Amino acid sequence: MAQPEPGSGPTVRRILLGYQLRQLRESKGISRADAAYKIRGSESKISRVELGRVGFKIRDVEDLLTFYGVEDPAVRSSFLTLAREANEPGWWQKYGESLPVWFQSYVGMEEAATQLRVYETQFVPGLLQTEDYAREVITRGGKRKLDETAKNRIATRMRRQERIRTNRNVKLWVIIDEPAVRRPVGNAAIMRAQLQHLRQLSDEPNITLQIVPFHQGVFAAETGSFTILRYPEYDLPDVVYVEQLTGGIFQEKRSDVEQYTMALEWLAVVAERPEQTRHLLQQMIGELGG
Repeated sequence: MAQPEPGSGPTVRRILLGYQLRQLRESKGISRADAAYKIRGSESKISRVELGRVGFKIRDVEDLLTFYGVEDPAVRSSFLTLAREANEPGWWQKYGESLPVWFQSYVGMEEAATQLRVYETQFVPGLLQTEDYAREVITRGGKRKLDETAKNRIATRMRRQERIRTNRNVKLWVIIDEPAVRRPVGNAAIMRAQLQHLRQLSDEPNITLQIVPFHQGVFAAETGSFTILRYPEYDLPDVVYVEQLTGGIFQEKRSDVEQYTMALEWLAVVAERPEQTRHLLQQMIGELGG
């Protein structure tokens, strides 16, 4: 059976295990209803298991393997080891109450995705922020104390960036509204460093960065910010994530995902090309005296 990349978290393992259980079920011509009956569950439970959306009961995995005719002890052991690893806490859970439960779910989904497509209208996206810029955003310009919660949120944001920097197989495509890039966050030195950081990241082979210029008007921002997560290695459907003030929403319905995908493709057309975006960033840096 396939194994996850070293260092990958529990969400990756859940998705991989669910994907391989689905392959076994389909290869035997077994319906979700019959599989669900075998583990005393519902079809929706089997669907969530195969999509990697929930943890695994070891007994359920054992029963499914038996039902699917997997008798080789070594193979069964590999599946059960993966199931146990999939139930372990993710690195983000050590930050406890500093991160809302709904955001912890997103971090796990983000870590498992191999392609991330982001549109942002308010700030530089978290995956591209410098630590100083992130501190200003999280503490609302220093108006809130840098307490343990704020420190943990900053640390989480920086940790999320590591995978993009170290794994070139993870593709990040970001489209940002020009007002979001120009909006003052902190002092001029912080803004200059953030713009220089964006300029450097735009040269990375796994990062595509585009800016939607002012002259495209208000309609460019009509959809609001969103992220599309893609999992091509696991044959899973794309997922759209929309973050709100008090929670995050995952859109998985095919028609909804298609609408967001079409919106992103349109934004990519009206945005400056990557090379033009680099020139625009350089111009902004010059305006700040850099």
